[in-house]
Amino acid sequence: MANRASRREFLQTVGAAGIGYWVAGGVQAAPSQSPNEKLRWACIGIGGKGDSDSNHAAENGDIVAICDVREGELARKAKNPAFEKAQQFTDFRKMLEEVGKSIDGVSVSTPDHTHAPAAAMAIKMNKHVYCQKPLTHSIYEARELGVLARKHNVMTQMGNQGTALEGLRVAAQLVKEGHLGTVKEVHVWTNRPIWRQGNDIQRPTSTPEAKGVNWDCFIGPAKMRPYHPSYFGLGWRGYWDFGTGALGDMACHTMNMAFMALDLRGPISVEASGEPHNKDTYPKGAKIKFEFPKLGDRPALTVFWYEGKDEKGKPYRPPEEVMMGQKAEGSGSILIGEKGSLYSPNDYGAAFSLLPEKNYEGFDRAKFNKDGGDNDSRHFRELADSIRSGKQPTSNIPDYAGPLTETVLLGNLAIWSGKKIEWDAKNLKATNAPDLDWMIKHEYREGWSL
Repeated sequence: MANRASRREFLQTVGAAGIGYWVAGGVQAAPSQSPNEKLRWACIGIGGKGDSDSNHAAENGDIVAICDVREGELARKAKNPAFEKAQQFTDFRKMLEEVGKSIDGVSVSTPDHTHAPAAAMAIKMNKHVYCQKPLTHSIYEARELGVLARKHNVMTQMGNQGTALEGLRVAAQLVKEGHLGTVKEVHVWTNRPIWRQGNDIQRPTSTPEAKGVNWDCFIGPAKMRPYHPSYFGLGWRGYWDFGTGALGDMACHTMNMAFMALDLRGPISVEASGEPHNKDTYPKGAKIKFEFPKLGDRPALTVFWYEGKDEKGKPYRPPEEVMMGQKAEGSGSILIGEKGSLYSPNDYGAAFSLLPEKNYEGFDRAKFNKDGGDNDSRHFRELADSIRSGKQPTSNIPDYAGPLTETVLLGNLAIWSGKKIEWDAKNLKATNAPDLDWMIKHEYREGWSL
């Protein structure tokens, strides 16, 4: 403990010239890293998205330890020179206990249901955290991680990489400046799911041996079920116990620009329609309607979300009359204002058009349609820079990522219940559906609580 305390005190006193301030609830973040000292990372989850996340951690410091429930992934990653000296673990709890004194930050790139337990443990150890989207598996977890991050005064970042792109930030600023006039409706759609879910998929019944897999740690806080390899890859995303479906997977990206532009937090109701599901996996497709109250200078508005396909195989998409002559293909969003609309044809909102064109003649849009290069690298680097300066990144947990995740995950309550949910955002309560309390705040398997 003495070594950890002395290092933290040292890090908080150096680099004073680069101090930045995070004003949130009276909390000021102090710089916690010398500009000349390398950050030291532990990476939880190194396959799939965790492969690139851990690579970006290595670009911004040294890798002290890596963790994955699959021994094969650990062996594969160790062939990379940047990871060959890293200690290897299949249980992140053991890893943090053993290397906690030797690291500054943690990346969390696991299935959704273990995001919060891993991130919470790291934050309580005063470690900075990069956590993949959606931030958490439940709404309560998103709120609780924000509380913890403030209490422990650490730098945090959610993996919605588009937040770091110039184009997304410019689009949001144009909306804030009133170029669309009052925005009353937002429509957001995705091409997900690209994995199997819905009533045509059943839980595996065969029980092969879990060779080279720490299955207990994969299950984590969820209810135990027999091992099956189909849960790996993208398979886990379609299950309520492990993933958050198409909405959780993509809305933290595709709704992100609208969230930044219109401060889409604290909805008062949400309702869903679409395909049936078996309450083990998410449906094949859905349409979700969020109602937001007036917030500051922003009037009340409605947000529609579209995912997957209907029973005839037709994608759920916005009605043609709101698309201003554009085709809602793939993924994208359109913000509809009284003066015009902002249409973005991709997941991140960084490329966009202002419509109708006649309303924006002479407006130089070309300079705003930039992708900003490798947004993954830019985004992770923003966290590393924040650790050195003490100024929180944009998508930090308490002020941005947590509220965005709360809004997104509320849609899954409506999908599960099949009825309109009246929502008390302050108290995290579905006022007309107390039977959903278990979904808002999970019960955890012993040894895996926050």
